[in-house]
Amino acid sequence: MDNRREPVAVGLIGAGPWARMAHAPMLAKGPHTRLAGVWARRPEAAAELGAPVFATVEELFEHCEAVAFCVPPAVQAEYAVRAARAGKALLLEKPLADTLENAERVAGAVAEAGVASQLVLTLRYAPQTRAFLERCAGIDPVGGHAANISGLLLADHPFATPWRHAHGPLLDVGPHVIDLLDAALGRVTGVRAHGDPLGWTGLLLDHEGGAVSEVSLCMTAAGDPPPPSFAVYGRAGSAVLPHFDDDPLETVAEEFARTVRDGGGHPLDAAHGLRLQRIIAAAQAQLAP
Repeated sequence: MDNRREPVAVGLIGAGPWARMAHAPMLAKGPHTRLAGVWARRPEAAAELGAPVFATVEELFEHCEAVAFCVPPAVQAEYAVRAARAGKALLLEKPLADTLENAERVAGAVAEAGVASQLVLTLRYAPQTRAFLERCAGIDPVGGHAANISGLLLADHPFATPWRHAHGPLLDVGPHVIDLLDAALGRVTGVRAHGDPLGWTGLLLDHEGGAVSEVSLCMTAAGDPPPPSFAVYGRAGSAVLPHFDDDPLETVAEEFARTVRDGGGHPLDAAHGLRLQRIIAAAQAQLAP
């Protein structure tokens, strides 16, 4: 039977807050995907997601054709390699991995297995972002700036997880910001970093074609910081990404299903995630004590 019109059966690895809030509802909602089952280190948490719970990842692999990840970067790196070698398409969270070495392992396993891959860089799936990028393409950009400032790592925030405390904003929100400026201004060709890797981090990005952008990242700012901001300036005008609260996850699921069913790859694939990780690793090396 031709299964191209059937929902893609996706297994989910992880059952934390983001899995409950985003991944499980997105995959279960359909019509493009269905949540085929869950594996997590805490079976009781997996059972709350409303799908079959499997005792091992190997059992999960037997019941799905693709795997989504909602776990810390080091755990994603481990299980993404296993899923790729099992022939499963991958819906990956950012960053691709906790280290550049592990990111290279994931991207290498994806390439060797020839499986589809796609990153959940949520900003890139929103219609407001796509309109912003269309505007940037028409203004001959020369520079831009972005800021992502929050107090996420303060107090008892559900996403104040150990890996975020250990790595700071560069590994968490850095992929979103670098990716969007890369798309708006041209491929990033160089990075200079300064500041505190666990506090306020500043980046200066060089882009193909000569544009330059500046980035401020922080997740330990008290009070009520403004929402993330992106602005690009060019010889023919300027573009600002408006703040929005729309949920782009339905588009994520739709595009992932299309990537799995139709082939041809996706621009936000594991290879793209590896390129972002190389930029981040270059910045981390400059921030290291």
